[in-house]
Formats: sequence, C-alpha cells, structure tokens
Amino acid sequence: MSMRCPSCGAQYADDAKFCTKDGTRLQAQGTPPPTAPLGAGGAAGSSTTPRAMTPPVGVPKQFNPAALTGQVLEGRYDIVKKLGEGGMSYVYLGEDIATKEQYAIKVLSPSLVKDGNAMARLRREAALGMRLEHPNVCHIVRLGETEDGVVYVVMPFVEGEILSDRNNRKGPLPLSEVVPFVQQIAAGLQVAHALKIIHRDLKPENIMITRNPDGTDRAVVMDFGLAKERKAGGELEKLTATGIILGTPEFMSPEQLRGKTLDPRTDVYSLTLMTYEMLTGTLPFEGKNQQEMMIARLRSDPISIRTRRPDIPEAVDAVLTKGMARNADDRYPTAVEFAAALALAAGGQGGVLGRLFGK
Repeated sequence: MSMRCPSCGAQYADDAKFCTKDGTRLQAQGTPPPTAPLGAGGAAGSSTTPRAMTPPVGVPKQFNPAALTGQVLEGRYDIVKKLGEGGMSYVYLGEDIATKEQYAIKVLSPSLVKDGNAMARLRREAALGMRLEHPNVCHIVRLGETEDGVVYVVMPFVEGEILSDRNNRKGPLPLSEVVPFVQQIAAGLQVAHALKIIHRDLKPENIMITRNPDGTDRAVVMDFGLAKERKAGGELEKLTATGIILGTPEFMSPEQLRGKTLDPRTDVYSLTLMTYEMLTGTLPFEGKNQQEMMIARLRSDPISIRTRRPDIPEAVDAVLTKGMARNADDRYPTAVEFAAALALAAGGQGGVLGRLFGK
C-alpha cells in the first residue's frame, strides 16, 4: 500500500514515514484510521481475527514466533490473537489461564535471540524494567523462554490509541492537549532514568493514549528495556555513500546518530521532537530524502515552530529550541525539567508534574 503526504499530495513507497519535502507524517492511501483496541506493541488488533485451529491429537505444536495464535505459551498464557509485529518481535494478546488477566506478550524474533550481546542486555534491563511500575509506563511483568528457545516478554495489556495514529487522525493537536501528554511521558521517563534505564527508541509509535476511569486521557510509554539496537554511528557514513536508510531513525538524537554514549538527555531530545510533531504534524528538519533529514539534525538548526504555527507562543518556541539543541549539554538535563518549562511557557504551572513530584 502506497503512502501519501496529506499536505502536498506527494506519494511514497509503503515503507516511507515522512514527506521529504515538508516533513509531514505520511498516511496510507485509502485506509481509514484504526479504531480497534491496541496493545503494548503499538499495532492495531482485529476483534474478528479467528483463532487458529487446535492441532489434532498426536501432532506436536511447533512454536513459530510469527504464528502463535491459538496456542498456549509454556502452559500458562493462552494466545488470543496477534496485535502486531515489527522487525524484531511479534506482539500477541495473551490471557493468563489461571487468573484470566490479559497481557501483551512480545515474542522476540529468532535473529534477535541469537544476538548474544542484545540478549545479555535484555536480561539486565528486564530485571530493572520489572521495577518500572508507574501509571505512565508499560512495565515488564516477566521475561520468559520456552524449551524451544522462544524468548518472550510479558507486559500489561494497555488498550487505547497510538499517539502517531491520534496525530494522523486529528492533525496538529492543541497546545492544551499536548502539554499534559508531555508531562505524563516525562513523569514515566523520570522513573526509568532514576533506574539508569534509557529508552533509546522514544517515538510516537511507542506512546499509547489510554482512557482513565474518569474519562481523561493518559499517555503511557511503551517498550522500555527491550534490547533495541538503535545506534547509527559508523552506519551514517555508509548511509551517505549508499543512500540506504536502516530502520526509522527520525527521532534519534545527534549523539545517537553518531554512535556516542547515551544518557537521559537523548530521550529529552526525542521527546522534544515528538512535542514539535504533536503540535505541527511535521518534523523540524527538511531534506530531499531520509538521509538528508538525518544529516540536517547533525548540522542544522531546527525550523522554528512559529514558522508552521504562528499561534504558538515565543516562549514555547524557545523551550523547544533548547530541548532540540545539537549539543546535549545545551539541553534540559532531565525530561521533567523540559516538561515543566513547556508547561510554564504555555501558561500553566504544576499540573501532572506538580502532583507526582511535589512541585
């Protein structure tokens, strides 16, 4: 399915995500926005997906990570349906047979399981990720491995709408809606950063907007501690020579593109880019292709948000500019400080951060 820029009408291949002319997020042609419940993998599930037939007696079940619907994982989780899949994992809705609680179960691809370094880091981070219980974080419940070598991560099932889908559906969001989301995301990041966990892959597709019992919306950060290889480093030189882009690095910080050591300020940069996109539907850098947009982040200043939304206060523009500084030392040192500065610049103080951190 081809992708189309809703702003200029340009068409792209199905793996493109942003218009290289104006930075607008692309939309699939002829596809209505998803309305089905979403899970921790950030992909829509279909409520009408048929369950796979149980194999005949005597025929052993083979654990194919891409086709687990209808099977029972380690005698504990009844796999109800597939919620989505990506390059490194498959996400299923699972139900604990004993407690009937529902979970999102991320089954890692065999190629990732064979990566010893990635798995070693996954096990380290899973141990910390189990301590990340927070209203704005989808934490890890447990890390498991079957006798067949299938490695999976169990997380709470979060029902809602992916942030990127909301932006596509509604267009640029009002500042009054964006500020609480940023505060909530920052609150979740703060808990992780205190445990020395850096997300490294913060993007709209990894934020779920769920509904509280009182009817208000809440942003939940997904995919903490899931062995993501997101460094570009030496790859950037290769990209420049070949024009090949690996993955979707639109929200990587400059230091991440360069393959430098990362600290919480890389997540601050990504959160700032997300804030800009929530408010405009576009990214603050332009280029003829993905490669040029990456290089622009390494060499150019971001486009002022007031160029695209004159109604945004100058104080908010200044906060975003600081949050997107190429040099990490020039940014806000923590996500909560960025969120607090944004709220103040937008005309409000305290809010979610005040309630959660006593400010």
